[in-house]
Amino acid sequence: MFDRAQLEAFSAVVQHGSFERAATVLNVTRGAISQRVKALEEALATMLVVREKPVVATRKGEILLRHVRALKTLEDDTISAILPKLQERAPVPIAMAVNADSLSTWFGPLVAQLLGQFKIALEIISDDQDHTFARLTKGEVMGCVSSEPNAIAGFEATPLGAMHYLCVATPEFRQKYFPNGMSITTAVTAPAILFDRKDALHDQYLEQLFGVKVAQYTRHYLPSPTALLDGICAGLGYAMAPGLRIAPLLETGQLVELTPSCKVSVPLYWHHWQMELPLAQAMTQTITAHARKMLDQPA
Repeated sequence: MFDRAQLEAFSAVVQHGSFERAATVLNVTRGAISQRVKALEEALATMLVVREKPVVATRKGEILLRHVRALKTLEDDTISAILPKLQERAPVPIAMAVNADSLSTWFGPLVAQLLGQFKIALEIISDDQDHTFARLTKGEVMGCVSSEPNAIAGFEATPLGAMHYLCVATPEFRQKYFPNGMSITTAVTAPAILFDRKDALHDQYLEQLFGVKVAQYTRHYLPSPTALLDGICAGLGYAMAPGLRIAPLLETGQLVELTPSCKVSVPLYWHHWQMELPLAQAMTQTITAHARKMLDQPA
């Protein structure tokens, strides 16, 4: 059996990144927090945190952190089942990682539905679809939308559908940089707009289009779906954008597809516990049902 106070101290240290802040949150001394974490490490005969600034969990600590979060959700869900009419019950804290493009398209409207349907305190951590999975493995979230098809131990990866990305620009930009169509030469000299340095979509697109890896090209970074789209519309560059978001702009002619025959499809998955509690199971059903209405499904 784990000691509750030790688990609470360990979780607080990782969440807040320091022993001092954890002590303040739990209203105990810094020494008490340190002793509890050390006792937990001795009981498990392994290091659970790296004592740096900020404090982070070790690989085994991440496994334990997932257990702590699951245990907390189980406790809150059990109280809800035993005392369903308890009006003063605090909302269940739920953290999930969602990629920015999903959040700005199909997942955005889902937030209101989740908050209206479930008594939760929702924290959404936004990251690239290739990196939300790392948030789950570190125990920071209870579920995530990710492009990773393989689940970690204790979790499942449920297919949601695919987001299609189109390479677009303004008509004026196309005329200036690609009057005779795209080639490797014009693609690397024309400025491209990427979300951030983690964004691999443009690299994937160019490799898919030309059959070779293209690493050196002019690029701007605008780390917001809105800022990126505004940059495209302002003629600052060409970029990969989700079809769900730019469909109206293509219809009006404000933007044009540069290579209609070449799109990048990104399959998405909802990673969640295998043995889900009733609350988490209901949330998974809501998320997957909504996603499958909004995203492209395999034939």
